[in-house]
Amino acid sequence: MLESASTSTPGLGSVHYTEYGIPIRNLWHMCLYAWNEVQVKSYLALDDVENAPALDALLAAVLASSLQQRLRIGLGRGYVNQQESIRGIRGRIDFAESLKQQAFEHGQAYCEFQQYSANAPRNQIIRSTLTRLVQIGNFGPNHTLANELRHTLRVLTRALDGIDLVELKLDLIRRQHLGRNDGDYRLMLAICELILMRQMPAEQTGQLGLPALDRDTFVMHSIYERFVANFYRIHLRGWKVKSQSRLSWHAKRDNPYLPAMQPDLMLEQTASGNMLVLDTKFTTNTLIENQWGKQVFDSSHLYQMYAYLKSQEHLSEGYGKASGILLYPAVGQQVSERIELEDHVIRIESVDLRTPWQDIERQLLKIVDH
Repeated sequence: MLESASTSTPGLGSVHYTEYGIPIRNLWHMCLYAWNEVQVKSYLALDDVENAPALDALLAAVLASSLQQRLRIGLGRGYVNQQESIRGIRGRIDFAESLKQQAFEHGQAYCEFQQYSANAPRNQIIRSTLTRLVQIGNFGPNHTLANELRHTLRVLTRALDGIDLVELKLDLIRRQHLGRNDGDYRLMLAICELILMRQMPAEQTGQLGLPALDRDTFVMHSIYERFVANFYRIHLRGWKVKSQSRLSWHAKRDNPYLPAMQPDLMLEQTASGNMLVLDTKFTTNTLIENQWGKQVFDSSHLYQMYAYLKSQEHLSEGYGKASGILLYPAVGQQVSERIELEDHVIRIESVDLRTPWQDIERQLLKIVDH
């Protein structure tokens, strides 16, 4: 699983890593960028982030801290659909159910109405996630600290008595509409979504849709992609940054079988009009071994980038000379290679996610400046 590896570095204190070799503290920064919550410095003390023994422990601690703060000012409320027999009339009468329950004979009616209540979906999602974490959360090898965190989660779950438990689904979390002042809920729901994504339940109860390693790779790819996009959108000066822009094949006739072309980022330098097409590739191997045992670049990644560049080059001078960047994560060993074609340059770059966070930011800016 994502949090399975942890290491103590002599002289630097205890630093815990994911199985991909990424320090959990760096993964936390990546998550904040991916969630558009960079302004949230941390709901924990810095030492707590640095020393988190496992990703579940970090996410659970931040979720608990955020919820404790929300409980002090009061849970957010929303309109919730209610269905029950009541005296009088409220909302819409369900005549069939009223007759079935013989409600009219007792001076009541079975009504469907909305009530402004703390038992709103956002709070149901949080309580259900806390319950799941208590049951299956991996909080690190220290049993004392893990039990303390699990006890904190149980206390918070009891504090949410009256909030219904629901079946957790990604679309339920993503459907929540939050107001301008709901920054803490945005963070808590983002944590709930990440926890659920890592478990990836299938449609059938009790089965997993993906093996554990594939699930974690899928989750990390999503975090890495959104982190890079939002980092450049926030920090890159003098560039227009567009994420997930759909490119056209410019075919003479429409063909329903053509695959979508959608690079992660399109970057245009405002002053010069220079174009960069950037695609993130979360894989532990920048080079792969071909059938003769030789280390080579992944051909599918290169062909994909080549299609992005060639299919758009007639649109403008900027597109005609556009460069492509395949951006890989690296742990300890970086790659920076350049492939010069007739009209385009494809660069294979990597960012070392094991280094201190300030170095990661400098690496990302240098890749574009280069």
